[in-house]
Amino acid sequence: MKQPGLSFGRMVLSSNYKPLSPETLGQRLGGLEVMKKGVGGNAGAWTVREVGDGNLNLVFIVEGDAGSVIVKQALPYVRLVGDSWPLPLKRAFFEYHALIRQEARDPGSVPEVLHFDEEQALIIMERLQPHIILRQQTMEGRKVAGLGKSLGLFAARTAFRGSDLSMTAGDKKADVAMFAGNVELCDITESLVFTDPYYDAEMNRHTTPQLDGIVADLRRDEALKVEVQHMKRAFTSRGETMCHGDLHAGSIMVTDTQSRIIDPEFAFYGPFGFDIGMLIGNYLMAYHAMPAHISDPEACRDFQTWILEVIEETWSAFCAEFHRLWHTERTGILYPRALYEDQGHNFASESAVQQLLGEIFRDLVGFAGIEMHRRILGLAHVAELDTIEDEDFKARCEAKCLKLGQFLVMSRNKLTGMDAVLAAARQAETGVQA
Repeated sequence: MKQPGLSFGRMVLSSNYKPLSPETLGQRLGGLEVMKKGVGGNAGAWTVREVGDGNLNLVFIVEGDAGSVIVKQALPYVRLVGDSWPLPLKRAFFEYHALIRQEARDPGSVPEVLHFDEEQALIIMERLQPHIILRQQTMEGRKVAGLGKSLGLFAARTAFRGSDLSMTAGDKKADVAMFAGNVELCDITESLVFTDPYYDAEMNRHTTPQLDGIVADLRRDEALKVEVQHMKRAFTSRGETMCHGDLHAGSIMVTDTQSRIIDPEFAFYGPFGFDIGMLIGNYLMAYHAMPAHISDPEACRDFQTWILEVIEETWSAFCAEFHRLWHTERTGILYPRALYEDQGHNFASESAVQQLLGEIFRDLVGFAGIEMHRRILGLAHVAELDTIEDEDFKARCEAKCLKLGQFLVMSRNKLTGMDAVLAAARQAETGVQA
């Protein structure tokens, strides 16, 4: 007899849900054909390690004589905080649907999904190896060949192909309606990213007393708070494309030559520039944090230069691919070819795409600045900065990020291109004191 459950949108959360553990995983998942094929038929011989170091979920590496897989299961609360902050399990539903869409829109960019169990809020997927988290790779001063190009292509392809530029109107509206159910994770972004850093919210934390002065100045900046809320309005109201929702150095796994995207549970329909803006904000924080991780000054400057080159490459690849898709896959309801190319109005079509890319650039600059603020003033920080043991040195790195973030938010409608962003980063690196 089917157990009663609670209905949340299109997903039913059953009372049969139980969190996995290394001790119970083999017994509970051993009968699945996908596990027998991917790991081995003898569940008793599996090696199970819980490796989740994120804020929300359980993540297991399961190894056996046939291979290994990743098992990811949502918890009914925010792991970073504990069960005092409940969170619906339905986020696994949205992560699954985001992964299969990302794979369709940019094949090979995400782990292969092998199995999804809605009731248990778990996904079994390809284990990426020898990949490590990009944040770890960066902190070790190791470069990734082609990083900017691969991430720029991912951002452009998922942005274009998940929008009214490419999708049928019916498919796009159905997708928007479905992902609109990801209310709680959007609420996390709306609060922790766009609101809490700009006032003395309960869960905020920052390096004190070193940053107290600059934090007070930021929170007194009325014009800044107006601009941030303009960007929050864009986040909540402009459902232009399916966004990853949390694209940063902790949701990218890399080798020295390859990158793959993971963890899209924050997926929602939002602005074209959101994902790439959050990504570039994380690049910039890594740039300012590197002197704490590479002791040799020349090697550090070389790696910082590489990070800025990656930013430029990411944006260049995004623009080139978005432009290519505009001319080859523009089959949706926006900017129809009947109004442009079919009438010989090629110049107007080119003007339209360049204007759209300009709008995306302005948005990404604002989102990048806000991401830099929230990762220093809010609840969830970044390891590049948070692991710096010398509090005074850490504060100097963070002050550079805070000032640059403020500049980006306030100047997003004035900057003429990515060169201006990189110039501002170089200036912040040499000219800001905490």
